[in-house]
Amino acid sequence: MRRREILEAGALAALGTLLRPASGAALAAPRRSFKLRYAPHFGMFQASAGADLLDQLQFMADEGFTALEDNGMKSREAATQERIAAGLERLGMTMGVFVAHADFANVTFASDGPETRESILGEIRDSVAVAGRVGARWMTVVPGCYDQRLEWDYQTAIVIDNLKRCAEICEPAGVVMVLEPLNWWRDHPGVFLHETPQAYQICRAVGSPSCKILFDVYHQQITEGNLIPNLDRAWDEIAYVQVGDNPGRKEPTTGEINYRNVFRHLHGKGYRGIVGMEHGNSQPGAEGERAVIDAYAACDDF
Repeated sequence: MRRREILEAGALAALGTLLRPASGAALAAPRRSFKLRYAPHFGMFQASAGADLLDQLQFMADEGFTALEDNGMKSREAATQERIAAGLERLGMTMGVFVAHADFANVTFASDGPETRESILGEIRDSVAVAGRVGARWMTVVPGCYDQRLEWDYQTAIVIDNLKRCAEICEPAGVVMVLEPLNWWRDHPGVFLHETPQAYQICRAVGSPSCKILFDVYHQQITEGNLIPNLDRAWDEIAYVQVGDNPGRKEPTTGEINYRNVFRHLHGKGYRGIVGMEHGNSQPGAEGERAVIDAYAACDDF
């Protein structure tokens, strides 16, 4: 080669090095390819990946996970949010839900008080800004407690009205509030929203693409069971799914729910959304983390 050709080749090689991601692992093929988009959360694989959030993201990607959810994202500093967003983009991962509003002690969405309403709208505005920063499309809304001094139907009407106002904020940004019914019997007695049919009725009444259902299989197994028929019945209003086995709220295969059938049903319906892994690990340490991954691999084998 001529001297000029050698120099040009060296320059191109150097440029390729600069453009290559800092971690070569990001270019490596993952261990497996899941059929559904399961989303772990920070801390789930900390014993294996270490405390750094981006190292945990890398570990998730290496294991074949293509999404993340982080309930506490809103409370993180903006610089940390941006760092996570950059990591997700580099790894080709999707940001799942974070919590926009969840009050387990007070009447919020069931109140038509001006101060409460303005507080709710302020939270939603702040949450939409966070969603834009981290590239999130969905955010969880738990509409507070029910009012023991007001007829249930009046409260439902108030909740619908408040959600319509919130949807007006979310729609221009393309952000979806996913309403999560929570069980009364084990975890959250007194919350307003606790059943799938109730959430379905409310979403239909709000009538916005920015107000849909988060179907948490763990909570709905406790509240109502009949999981697959309820998924089918409310399907048009379901935008997000979360899982955890019952009893115990640990990974699939540790309780009574036949997650292999549930996942197969979701896949068969053409669900391409996120399946949030909102549960703990049944065993401690790196061995317990490997057990979580193995459980999802087993239930995804259909």
